[in-house]
Amino acid sequence: MKKLVVLGFCLSVMLVTQSANAQSVDDIVTKYMDAYGGKDKLISLKTVKMEGSMNVQGADLTITSTKSHMVGSRLDIEVMGTSNYQIVNATKGSSFWPIRQMTDPADMEEAQYKSAYNQLDLQGALVNYKEKGSQVDYVGTEKVDGADAYKLKITFKNGVASNYFIDTKTNRLVKMVAKQSVNGKEMEMETSYGDYKQNADGYWFPYTVTTMQGTIYYDKITTNLAVDESLFKI
Repeated sequence: MKKLVVLGFCLSVMLVTQSANAQSVDDIVTKYMDAYGGKDKLISLKTVKMEGSMNVQGADLTITSTKSHMVGSRLDIEVMGTSNYQIVNATKGSSFWPIRQMTDPADMEEAQYKSAYNQLDLQGALVNYKEKGSQVDYVGTEKVDGADAYKLKITFKNGVASNYFIDTKTNRLVKMVAKQSVNGKEMEMETSYGDYKQNADGYWFPYTVTTMQGTIYYDKITTNLAVDESLFKI
């Protein structure tokens, strides 16, 4: 009898914990969507073109990122007289880096492609995450650059997991940490987001994005423009 009482207590604690976690996630996700203009605004984003620059070891790079929601993405980088690119579509990914002495495009490894494929979702991973087959767990609150941030673990339908850090005051994404495959080795990659501004169509974007390679400064972000799908052909 005593064992049944203990078991019942444990089950009750588990159910309460799961309920609290679900409520916390739903509250955070709602505030997150509101901070970007609301769910309807996010769902209305179909294409985006981001133009910017960065400096890596003294070399200036011109960067253009073009995406079509769940269709494809293309990243073009001009540096030291070379034209480099990375393409991801619904079936595969490929990259061509003549700056690294590549002479022909190379297909992405499966693990790298899975991570890149998830980034085709322009609405954001948290929007309708249940319908998309993702799982979101509230991990807790951590400091990011001295400010409190909610930490959410997102496990996508394809098994890839990422940690999102959402500022508790602005309710916007300030950091993402995920494991990615780089040259066949799994590495933990951190990306920071800042300088949020609304573009001409009223969408909120971070105009600075920082990775281990450096900081990209975007000066022009165009949304819902016509994009030829042949741009994502591999």
